[in-house]
Parts: sequence; C-alpha cells; structure tokens
Amino acid sequence: MSEVIVVGVDNSETAKRAAMAAAKLATALGAELHVISGFSDDRIEEFGSGSDRITVSSADSAEYVARKVSEELDVPAGNIKYYAARGNPANALINYAETNNASLIVVGNKRMKGLGRVLGSIANSVAHGAPCDVYIVNTEVDA
Repeated sequence: MSEVIVVGVDNSETAKRAAMAAAKLATALGAELHVISGFSDDRIEEFGSGSDRITVSSADSAEYVARKVSEELDVPAGNIKYYAARGNPANALINYAETNNASLIVVGNKRMKGLGRVLGSIANSVAHGAPCDVYIVNTEVDA
C-alpha cells in the first residue's frame, strides 16, 4: 500500500499553490495524492428551463473543484485522485485523512497572520486535529 498525501482545495490561488507543493511532495515520495474539496451542506440547485434542466448539488460542485485542480497538477497518471468530502474544510480534511490512513495533510497558510490568526484558520485547525503529519505551505505571493 503506497503512502497517501491529502491536500485541500477550493477555487483560490492560494489553494492551488498548496496543491502544487503537495504534487511535488507526492511525486518525490512516490505517494498517491488525494485532492479534496469540502462541502458543508446538501444544497441542490436547478438550472435551465423545461426539459433542459440540470441539477447541481454542493457535493457535485466540490468534486468539480477538486477535479479541476487535480487536472492542473503534474502528477503521474494513476497517482492522483480527487474527492468531495463532507464537512467544513478543516474537518473534511481531518476526517478524510483519518479514514484513508493518510501519512500527510498539506494545507496553505492563508489566514495565519493578523486577525485571521485570532479568528482561526484551516491550517491551524488541521494542525491541531490531524491524525498524521501536516505540512503548511507558504502560499503568499512575493510583492
């Protein structure tokens, strides 16, 4: 069984930077990379009219985000998977990592400075609740 590295993503550039760092680690270690996007509700939206209607759930949207990010990463085919996971971002990552025996969770450092640090960040929550090692990526862009 190969090692599993988990990275959490959303539509942000900082999440994509964390995912790129996770991809480099997974490739270097020969690990499987699991790209996860969390969703917290079971909201369902319908689009279109008449018989041309499409239904999209929060889980579908989260899986779409995880898939799109995973497609942009340079990881050997077969070593990357994408999933939607129920829960707020931190809990979704922690629970997924625990259920899938992950050896590492990769998160970005967004909101770890200033007021965000006081209010809490995903990285901080994951670091305190993870069942495995946590790698916090500096996702800030040089000014």
